Amino acid sequence: MNAIKNSVAVATTSELAASAAEEIAALGGNAVDCGIAASMCSINTQPGVCALAGSAFVTVWRDGDEPVTIDGNVAVPGIGRQDKIAPRAEAVQLAYGGGIETVVGAASVAVPGLLAALHLASRHYGSIPWHVLMAPSIRAAREGFPLAAACHYFLGYAGDSIYGRSADGHGALHDREGKLLPRKSTIVVPHLADSLQAIADEGERVFYSGDIGRRIVEHIQDQGGLLTAEDLSTYRAEVRPCLTTQVGNWTLATNPPPAIGGASLVAMLLTFGTQAFKEWTNDRMLRLIKTQEAIMRYRYQHLDRAEDVGDPLAALLRSAGGNDMISRYASAATVHTSAVDTARLACSITASSGYGSGEMAPRTGIWLNNCLGELELNRFGLDAGPPGKRLPSNMAPSAARSGDALLAMGTPGADRITTASHQFILNFMQRGLDLHDAVAHPRLHLKIDDQTAVVAVEPGFDIPDSGYELSRYEEISMYFGGVAAALVDAKSNLQAAADPRREGGTFAAPWNANGRQAID
Repeated sequence: MNAIKNSVAVATTSELAASAAEEIAALGGNAVDCGIAASMCSINTQPGVCALAGSAFVTVWRDGDEPVTIDGNVAVPGIGRQDKIAPRAEAVQLAYGGGIETVVGAASVAVPGLLAALHLASRHYGSIPWHVLMAPSIRAAREGFPLAAACHYFLGYAGDSIYGRSADGHGALHDREGKLLPRKSTIVVPHLADSLQAIADEGERVFYSGDIGRRIVEHIQDQGGLLTAEDLSTYRAEVRPCLTTQVGNWTLATNPPPAIGGASLVAMLLTFGTQAFKEWTNDRMLRLIKTQEAIMRYRYQHLDRAEDVGDPLAALLRSAGGNDMISRYASAATVHTSAVDTARLACSITASSGYGSGEMAPRTGIWLNNCLGELELNRFGLDAGPPGKRLPSNMAPSAARSGDALLAMGTPGADRITTASHQFILNFMQRGLDLHDAVAHPRLHLKIDDQTAVVAVEPGFDIPDSGYELSRYEEISMYFGGVAAALVDAKSNLQAAADPRREGGTFAAPWNANGRQAID
């Protein structure tokens, strides 16, 4: 048998995406290559959950380097606009998630950064050509892909009111009578494969300054939106040093400010405490609830409407830790891929397009985001600030090291990103559960507003009398996130765990010099 080359473990949102990673691993791809291939497949085969014209953060930790996050978050559009015409948008009420209001239409579309971030990650850290990484996504788009359960669930609420705005998009998801196709139906989105092929051939420039970008801008402006050609041509993904903290023997690296999610995660870790423990006692469960309330209320009061989150985020991190923070403040749609390899390279990618604007430029097959209209995250709505400003984000793709062990982790789930990530870290790093048990462990999430605080809890988490209203779920639910974690331990053993709350997929296997799976 040939000597084993670099080996990879990947946890992602679907078996289709995991197969894309496996395909790239067989060609000698590293963790970043496999992470990008899986993410691109997820992004383009999860209609309603994610789409290419959205946002992404990519956290990379290479052996011997400091960890970084590539910021491909969406930005406020309007660079170069001279007219003062009021943008056209439409508020939509959805019963999804217990009831939400979101703004859709062309005016809700922010400047997409997803493709710029993934392309930059490939160029700086990958080893496989970009067009090869795109091949699994192109094939899935051309041959068709199964309608996933998570997509079908959301489209049951939004299939007409949002995804009925585009003839091509609606036709891809509905039958001739206008009914949403059943789960597992084969979906072919017109023109999507051609757009992906152009991106494979020409790189991100065809999206930001080429034919695809031109079609998107023309469509948005015809429909009364704000996006300009200059918004796209001047957009750049930004590389930022990670926010790091110590959790027992682990050093955790996560998405830094101006994103909110990573700082909120670190604040939760520090406030709950980072010491080891064995069991969830009543006192620890109550502390978990009070920790969530402290950080979530701080965010609600100080971050969600801040013009600049820098100072309040710095104050949050200074204050986090112990009872003082608790006493002062206690009273959408995303996909994620985690990848590690035996060369000790970690890649963690979270991507989102909000709830979707429903808009699709003709002959592109690409659904556009509604991140300006994602009101629970962007409280300023369409008037979100000067053009070019990055919007708020919950996304917190993370990596962690402990000696020679390396972990990549993250989750989709709107404001549950922070609470799901925190509880996975508690169970894995502090309690010492194995990777799969830490991912699958029951979770709770505190839902707050100005007047109320309700603890949503899965079965198996027996909450003591706490004075909080409880919302007990009958079974585990995708509401509580979808953690994906990949681990290479000190002995170079590989593990990958996908959340049972979503239809995740995993891949973990060594490969030899001929690109064949090595068998002991």
